[in-house]
Amino acid sequence: MAGPEPDDVGELLLRAARTLRGRWREVLEPWELSPHHARALLVVARAQGMRPSELAAALHIAPRSATEVVDALVARDLVARVPDPADRRAVRVELTEQGQQVQAEVHAARRADTQAVLARLPADERAELARLLRRLLADG
Repeated sequence: MAGPEPDDVGELLLRAARTLRGRWREVLEPWELSPHHARALLVVARAQGMRPSELAAALHIAPRSATEVVDALVARDLVARVPDPADRRAVRVELTEQGQQVQAEVHAARRADTQAVLARLPADERAELARLLRRLLADG
């Protein structure tokens, strides 16, 4: 069976995603973060704290794996485990002050890198690409 045609839209989307993912690893190097840990910081930041089980669900990983991610981020003082005010038997994961700073820096660096990649397209084509991707993802 022959491979996908070079102009196959699905293959192009996958290649574009792989390219951005590869660049993402490079962007994260100054903070010595893996993409997985950076994603966890983003999820916790957006939720303004959450239970480890909620983090596992958001990252589509096993609860044990989420515990390992949280442990690694706690060791770097990027997140803290704090008592859950709604259930004193449970804990929440929240960004520390350092975690907030790192997450903001990483977010800005990723945004700048993505903008650099997309700058190859004129503004109207970037807008059209964004519109089409939103439309494509709306049903997914």
